[in-house]
Amino acid sequence: MNIVVCVKNVPDSETRIKILSDGVSIDESMIKFDTNPHDEYALEAAAQLKEKLGGEVTAICLGDDNVTSTIKRCLACGADNAIHLVAQNSRMADSLVVAQALADEIKNISFDIILCGKQVSDTDSHQVGGLIAQILDVPCISMVNEISVSDKNVTASRDVEGAKEILECSLPCVLTAEKGLNKPRYPSLRDIMKAKKKEIKRKEIMLNQGGIEILSMEYPPPRNAGKIVGEGPEAVSELIKLLKEEAKVL
Repeated sequence: MNIVVCVKNVPDSETRIKILSDGVSIDESMIKFDTNPHDEYALEAAAQLKEKLGGEVTAICLGDDNVTSTIKRCLACGADNAIHLVAQNSRMADSLVVAQALADEIKNISFDIILCGKQVSDTDSHQVGGLIAQILDVPCISMVNEISVSDKNVTASRDVEGAKEILECSLPCVLTAEKGLNKPRYPSLRDIMKAKKKEIKRKEIMLNQGGIEILSMEYPPPRNAGKIVGEGPEAVSELIKLLKEEAKVL
């Protein structure tokens, strides 16, 4: 079973974003980058399938030099091979450009399953996995929270409103991982040390310009200050009045 995992390096969720004076880019000098959370579920699923069925896991990451730590983490958490598609202009690339670059590299690899996170936390596009499947002309099941592989088929389930949907497709295929698919492992010190000895294949690429142009960036409006209407039972009537007349939620 040969599995490819597509991983992205994204700003940590607690990072404070500073918009530069040009109004269309951010200051990355103080940003802490980390593995995209949904990609961690994809990587763990790949590692578990390898442990059960044998084979190899190859992690692919597109980005600038900031992605090195994320790739090393992939190697420490179960990936056997790692490919770094080096593109200095990748940060704001649109989903189709990213998917095309990843698919062009995956074409050179013999694979049974491609695993991606269902979405990335920076652009929140929820598109790359499906686009890779379309470019490679293979089936795709998105937002999976359970995976079973038998013979040349994959059975996966996902939650839909009020029910669970179970789907089956043939190999090779693309699966996108939902939160809760598994519990991502923490690499041991031994695995971290072993990962340092593994080779990371670097390939310089140039991304197409893409079809999206950023016109402006702005911070969300500040929240209004809270209001204390009183204390105890006497404040209930005033609170209800404000919820009706000011907040208009009743």
